[in-house]
Amino acid sequence: MQVAARRSNLFAVLELVSVLAFLGMTALTWTQITERSTDGRLLPSEVAASLLLGTLVPAMAILVLLGRRLALQRAAEQVGRSGQLHVRLVFLFSLIAAVPTLLVVIFASFLFQSGYEFWFSDKSRGLLENANQLARGYYDQTKRDMEYESLAMAADLGEELRTVPFGSPEFQDYYLYQVLHRKIDESTILQKRADGGIDKAAFTRGDAPLSEISSDVLRQLDKGENISVSSSDNMIRAVTPIDRRAGIYLYTVRKSDLLSGGYAQNIVRAYDEVKQKTRIQQLRFNVYLFVASLALVGLAVWFALRFADRQVKPLYDLVDAAREVGAGNFSMRVEGRFGADEVGLLNRAFNRMTQQLERQNQALLGANQQLDERRAFMEAVLESVTAGVVSTNAKGAIQLMNGSAQKLLLERGADAPIGRSLGSLAPQIAALAETGEQGGIVQYAKGNDLLTLAVRSSTSATGSVITFEDITRQLLDQRQAAWSDVARRIAHEIKNPLTPIQLATERLKRRYAKQLTTDSGLFEELTGTIIRQVGELRRMVDEFSSFARLPKPLFRGEDPVDLARQALFLQEVAHPDINYDFAADADIGIIACDRHQFGQAMTNVLKNAAEAVEARAKAEHDGFRGRIAVRLKGAAEDVVVTIADNGTGLPQDRERIVEPYVTTREKGTGLGLAIVNKIVEEHGGEMIFTPGDPDGTVVTLRFARDPLDGQRGSEAAE
Repeated sequence: MQVAARRSNLFAVLELVSVLAFLGMTALTWTQITERSTDGRLLPSEVAASLLLGTLVPAMAILVLLGRRLALQRAAEQVGRSGQLHVRLVFLFSLIAAVPTLLVVIFASFLFQSGYEFWFSDKSRGLLENANQLARGYYDQTKRDMEYESLAMAADLGEELRTVPFGSPEFQDYYLYQVLHRKIDESTILQKRADGGIDKAAFTRGDAPLSEISSDVLRQLDKGENISVSSSDNMIRAVTPIDRRAGIYLYTVRKSDLLSGGYAQNIVRAYDEVKQKTRIQQLRFNVYLFVASLALVGLAVWFALRFADRQVKPLYDLVDAAREVGAGNFSMRVEGRFGADEVGLLNRAFNRMTQQLERQNQALLGANQQLDERRAFMEAVLESVTAGVVSTNAKGAIQLMNGSAQKLLLERGADAPIGRSLGSLAPQIAALAETGEQGGIVQYAKGNDLLTLAVRSSTSATGSVITFEDITRQLLDQRQAAWSDVARRIAHEIKNPLTPIQLATERLKRRYAKQLTTDSGLFEELTGTIIRQVGELRRMVDEFSSFARLPKPLFRGEDPVDLARQALFLQEVAHPDINYDFAADADIGIIACDRHQFGQAMTNVLKNAAEAVEARAKAEHDGFRGRIAVRLKGAAEDVVVTIADNGTGLPQDRERIVEPYVTTREKGTGLGLAIVNKIVEEHGGEMIFTPGDPDGTVVTLRFARDPLDGQRGSEAAE
């Protein structure tokens, strides 16, 4: 699910959905508040709670997703990690803070809205309206009673004044009796002066100010009205005449909180004002709940980020340290918290582990160093030996191959075939090792060369160790030594009777050539044949002697270019039908060589090349034109002579063409190339045969500039 969420960019979608939901709920809340503001009604508790919850949930989601982004950013900046643990801690703390907050908000909002709806519902307003009407009825009734009592009291006092004088004790007692009997709170008898002013004549309790009685009221009473009633605050006042002619008036006051005509209206008005304010308080309360909830969740997110930094950073430090240890740094130690908590315990355990690993690694390094030293010693020994050494496992795959083995079995520049099967590289050697024999002789084809190898094998359950030596040269030397011995014996046994035969034949020819009258021509032919064949035999014996007793070269400073040109000139004269080409470097210089042997080697090779070209021309009969090219190149330590022809090419068994008495021509003795090979070796070089491009043969002769230098070095080494 996490992988799918990352691939689908789920959190970006959630952020967009949360923002759109918050904007939509904000617009819906604004619409509902605006519609309710026209009639002044409160939002129903269900609607208010739903709007608050619907706006709060996406707002909290935005806050939590913002916390996630901050967690990822802080993790990337501070510890360079993906921040998954940061995100989980932020989500956990946000969930712990958001769920109870949402429940409290729902409960508080519903309880608050229900309370406001109870006190400011239509029923509550109806009760206040009824109370207002009841208060008005009571006020009107009290006002009528006040008018009746004041008129009756004024009439009674007027009757009393006819019998007793005004101001007498009897009148005062009667006045007080009337006040108490009629339940008057305050009363005063007013006396009008001649100037129009008013004086108090008598009063009961209270202090009725004269300023409350205006001259307009007295004028209305003088015009014939019986009573003037007014109300203010919590009292009802009445002024009625006792004796208009004498200017005596009665002023009475009855007090009560329910007697104010506007008291109930003020309550209703105050109720409406409170209800209007309650609507504002409803909005404020919801806003406070919204802000407080977001603040609580935001505080939880902030605390989660700080807590995650503190708790996660040691874990990331441990991860980095573990990677360092995995990379081989066993001296790595973590620092920081080492208290009694789990992180400190983990840090201490990690440091103990790395300390043990470091000690074990040092021990392993010491052991590996000893093994490396032993392995290096063994490899040095293996590389120093001239024999090839190959080690294979139980399946026959190559595990080790020294330099001598690579030189014998592989082409120049090829990589060591470690891991390959020995049977795919050298099947002859692998077959000998599989038979279980301890030793044997095998033939191995390396490119165009056929090598003779003396192989020894040691096999165990884990694999085999095979050693082998190239005895091709040794066998060739043995054959050459044997042929040299045979040549000496043949030259000795044949050369002795050749001279008497030739002398006897010449004597017969001189003595009897003139005496014979018949068949003289036949006699001449027979004696001539004998003399020629003796000469051929003598030439063959001379070659045998030359191969068997080739003299040691006499080294002198010679110009190889001049010697090569002389040999080439003789061949050009002898074979005018062949195109000869010669090229040499300009700065070859002088080399130490035997002039006669150098020329003999060049002549023999050029002669063989000419014979190969003539053999091909004789076989093709199509206007074939032979070509022989001679190239001389100089180097710091040797001179290389390359002779290329377009003749018949190399024979099938070309490895044996340098052996004595091995030839591909009818009249050849097989000693020419053997003599050349011996001369080149005496001059510190080598002779190499390669196929021409596209046909023919290329013979490469390498002559050392100073062969005596190499011989002195070999003697010093011995």
